Amino acid sequence: MTQPRRMAPELSVGEVARRSGVSVSALHFYEAKGLIGSRRSAGNQRRYPRDVLRRIAVIRAAQRAGIPLAAIG
Repeated sequence: MTQPRRMAPELSVGEVARRSGVSVSALHFYEAKGLIGSRRSAGNQRRYPRDVLRRIAVIRAAQRAGIPLAAIG
């Protein structure tokens, strides 16, 4: 019997980009605007909590609805 794969508690910027369909540069932009947050690993790489995927989905839906980023924050 195989054991279920454990999900990592945090995602790399590449994983978030791939799963959300948003470019890495857009993620950096959202972070610079304070819309999402990350922490830095010991190697100075961004690590995002899993719930950031939900937040990005909300940001993208708001953008499609014509809501400016300043109003989303």
